[in-house]
Amino acid sequence: PTTPPTTPPAGNRVDNPYAGAKVYVNPEWSANAAAEPGGTRVSNQPTGIWLDRIAAIAGADGKMGLRAHLDEALKQKGSGEMVVQLVVYDLPGRDCSALASNGELGPTEIDKYKTQFIDPIAAILADSKYAGLRIVTAVEIDSLPNLVTNTGSRATATPQCDTMLANGNYVKGVGYALHKLGAVPNVYNYVDAGHHGWLGWDDNFGPSADMFKKAATAEGATPADVHGFITNTANYSALKENNFTIDDSVNGVSVRQSKWVDWNRYVDELSFAQAFRAKLVSVGFDPGIGMLIDTSRNGWGGTARPAGPGAKTTVDTYVEGGRYDRRIHIGNWCNQAGAGLGERPQAAPAAGIDAYVWMKPPGESDGSSSAIPNNEGKGFDRMCDPTYTGNPRNGNHLSGALPDAPLSGRWFSAQFQELMKNAYPAL
Repeated sequence: PTTPPTTPPAGNRVDNPYAGAKVYVNPEWSANAAAEPGGTRVSNQPTGIWLDRIAAIAGADGKMGLRAHLDEALKQKGSGEMVVQLVVYDLPGRDCSALASNGELGPTEIDKYKTQFIDPIAAILADSKYAGLRIVTAVEIDSLPNLVTNTGSRATATPQCDTMLANGNYVKGVGYALHKLGAVPNVYNYVDAGHHGWLGWDDNFGPSADMFKKAATAEGATPADVHGFITNTANYSALKENNFTIDDSVNGVSVRQSKWVDWNRYVDELSFAQAFRAKLVSVGFDPGIGMLIDTSRNGWGGTARPAGPGAKTTVDTYVEGGRYDRRIHIGNWCNQAGAGLGERPQAAPAAGIDAYVWMKPPGESDGSSSAIPNNEGKGFDRMCDPTYTGNPRNGNHLSGALPDAPLSGRWFSAQFQELMKNAYPAL
């Protein structure tokens, strides 16, 4: 295939925005990273800008707002191409299955979401001053999959997710965001697609693809407004498990029957992202869609990384002994102990993958270990408490979270040090 030109005509998006482009380094994150002992080894890496409440657009708590980041990106751009990565994350009734990431808008505040959050972002991105930037948006992480997995008669259902399924405001909100942001010619929308340890089961995989299609055809959106999908955002699923595959068996027992895999069809993020891409195309998304994988915290290196497969005594000894992902349970998502930085951000690393990205800035907390009063709408989720013994969504296991964590999004020095120590590839 011919390589698309690096400077396409106005309004013509390139196939892969990351190809041949630099990616914006957030000076605020970079300063936090560089201030840590050893942090300068990664402080020049690009990370996502989180627009996680209305106030973040103008800049809250002394932080840079959206225009300030885009102006800085123009400076970093120079004469080449530049990607800016934004996380668009403020749906009404946000994150209905968790508390740490609950948002500022109530379940019914869809109009406020449209007029006070999406419209102002779209207006800034449409400013001709920024037309030369490639703006990648990760649209509403942790939202649509909840409508499939945490509703109805499922053991994992929550009343909040049932409410959001019934009122349709996740679907409407995502559709509106895709439509409004997709109308800006240099914006590349990537819809959040969970991770393999969430959507990799048969009863989640197809229904989630259908749900994404429903959102991409709501509120004026069409599948053409979707440039691709992002998996593993702010999560820890290993990129590639090399010590076992889904097709292996031990004494005639499939790896799928192990406690860790638990009948999933996928054991790692790369195989899931590539397979889910094919599924999404089959339900009507463009054959040219690309996937992003967040590798900010899925390295699982350090001394606990297995050097080879586990013993073939039972299927569980085989999987447990060989798996890189050392979480207690794959449903654990908050400030995970033992995690490491993953693959450094890079363009076109594998078939169907537009880039490995650090969409979640490493060293920024997933949520506080105990309740902390705040004005950001952030609740206390016991999945961030190391003493918590779990719920149906993590198989009633310990949370695996680090102690003494600050509010989500705040700098967490101990976590950053652990991520560097356990980086894979090593720093």
